Amino acid sequence: MGAEEGSNPPPPPPQAAPAARPQPITPAEFLSWKQRKDAEEAARKAEAAQKREADIASGAVQMNGRELFKHEPWVFDNSIY
Repeated sequence: MGAEEGSNPPPPPPQAAPAARPQPITPAEFLSWKQRKDAEEAARKAEAAQKREADIASGAVQMNGRELFKHEPWVFDNSIY
């Protein structure tokens, strides 16, 4: 039994992953990344808002209080005021 345990060499110690980017990023690279990230986030939010509006219109989801207030279903004609 002792010979079987000794026949397997111990696993090598984990090595640190090499740095993906040895030089720091420039301000222009950061701004480019930040603009791209913000644009992707804005597109995601717009898509989610459109989906929610479609779900509300189809009756799958109810409006929350803020959406109801913005929608103003009680105002039918502005000429009264």
